[in-house]
Amino acid sequence: MLMAEAPHCNECFIEYNCDPSESSAVHCPRAVARVLYHDGEGADMERLDAAMRVGIAVAPNGGRRTAVDHPEVPVTAAALARTAAACLEAGASMMHVHVRDSAKRHLLDVDAYREATAAIRAAVGDRLVLQVTSEALGIYAPSQQMAVIRELRPEAVSLALRELAPDAAAEDAFLRFLAELQEARVRPQFILYSPGEAARLGELVARGRLPWRDVPVLYVLGRYTAGQVSLPADLLPFLAPGMPRFAHWMACAFGRHELACVTTAGLLGGHLRVGFENNLWLPDGRVAADNAELVRGAAALLSQAGCAVADADELRSAWDAMLLQSA
Repeated sequence: MLMAEAPHCNECFIEYNCDPSESSAVHCPRAVARVLYHDGEGADMERLDAAMRVGIAVAPNGGRRTAVDHPEVPVTAAALARTAAACLEAGASMMHVHVRDSAKRHLLDVDAYREATAAIRAAVGDRLVLQVTSEALGIYAPSQQMAVIRELRPEAVSLALRELAPDAAAEDAFLRFLAELQEARVRPQFILYSPGEAARLGELVARGRLPWRDVPVLYVLGRYTAGQVSLPADLLPFLAPGMPRFAHWMACAFGRHELACVTTAGLLGGHLRVGFENNLWLPDGRVAADNAELVRGAAALLSQAGCAVADADELRSAWDAMLLQSA
């Protein structure tokens, strides 16, 4: 994790959080690539190319939208499996999974998650990282959220700091839960809805309160409100001087400028998440045919900018490089 006093690349002024010559250190691969390049080692093209590989996650449904919003919002295990296969072909390396009850409402349930993940695995094997949500959506208490994940032990899970540890009084229980995730080798990704939440998480990391030296995060550009339209500039406060730097970060956004926002993230060293959870529209204002069309659009923009799309194994390796190093 980086703070404002971290060393910088003298050429591009990107902060990096360790000596890139130390192979065991946790660091942003793009920062290392820049440092190698600016230190005169521009011939190390393999490492530079690796630094320009961007992961695309798809969040195909969320906990709110249904077929009323779009006929291709997947709310059953079979529909999630079909969507996974289409999005994998389009360029996705990860799927963020929500499940629903019989009335198509948001659900945190071990059996429902197992049914959905089994169906997805049957369709795509291990070619997608499968991340389940722990989102409360105003229905579940933190104890219930954590209990489901403890029993499920998924490959990966998203954790909203503001839900699971809304204040200092809730931190101890949350930190014990994180230690259990580390023991179970569950990969966490922290969902951050504001720069203030990012600063708070950075403080916890800096104080050694988390069981890891660094953690993957997702910056959410905007809110789940009617008519929300995110803009690329919404990313800037998360990356401002003095803000913590996390070695692996993604961004997601709302509205027709979703692809502009997340492509900006990819070009600035991050990774991206697209999908019907946050957005139904293409940049020209047309409604996307399905989630795969949004993934294809993101992959195409990255390709035009000279970036390659990372696969699931690359994403797993990047996260494990961080998470296998204890605080």
